Amino acid sequence: MVKNLDVCIITGGAGGMGFETAKLIGNNQKCILVGRNELKLKNAINQLKEIEIDAEYFIADICERESIKELIKFSKEIGNIKTLIHTAGVSPKMDTYERIFDINACGTIIINEEVLPEMKEGGVVLNVSSMASYFVSSENRPIHLYELAFKDLDSFKNEFKQMVKDESEVMKCPSAYKISKNFVNWYSEQMALKYGKNGIRVVSISPGTFSTPMCKIEGKNSEAYAKMGALGRVGDPKEIAKMMKFIVSDECSYLTGVDILYDGGTVAALNARKRNK
Repeated sequence: MVKNLDVCIITGGAGGMGFETAKLIGNNQKCILVGRNELKLKNAINQLKEIEIDAEYFIADICERESIKELIKFSKEIGNIKTLIHTAGVSPKMDTYERIFDINACGTIIINEEVLPEMKEGGVVLNVSSMASYFVSSENRPIHLYELAFKDLDSFKNEFKQMVKDESEVMKCPSAYKISKNFVNWYSEQMALKYGKNGIRVVSISPGTFSTPMCKIEGKNSEAYAKMGALGRVGDPKEIAKMMKFIVSDECSYLTGVDILYDGGTVAALNARKRNK
């Protein structure tokens, strides 16, 4: 029997901004933290219990559709899926360019396709992108590639590999990252249009450099970008968690089909540098 609870699914919820957001949302919705590392998930759940937040965890691979179907079944046994905060993703130094695209782009497709039909009016999806998505200009967006996401996922992957394969080895992963995150923005717009009439919102957010495990992996280059920004510092995950909580709240009920650039003014600073050269 389904309980009368609102459920918030948070992918990548074991750490970083996903975990910080669970701390804020967990008082109002039952959070399900999703990831592949059971030890990290259990540790996150224990930390939430220490601040009197009752949450669950579920081991799932966002690139495997059957895994996500099992996640949805588990979630619906707890309550009504009200919110999806999709933070799971990998950065340029974390994997191969093929896997970066599969996880960031294809993983977003799979979890959105499976979760959105299960939502009722008032539901909201927040897909986490990156300020790197703004390094692909609107006129250079490979829309012909993006549109394949709605037609044939295998062709979507193959066309991308063809696009990136001739780049130098040092550029393949950064290119895969910025294109996959730019796709997340575009795809979120499309899903907002598709589900808006059902009273469901879809938004993306593009974080700048925050003090997370991913930031540590990316190292000094990531911090250097932040220091070039208007605020000249790295962000605290608690800062973006507050914004993410607001975006998915009913207080923000007219916001959909857009990307929120939350980067401490880094993209603005980089654009200014280009203009002044």
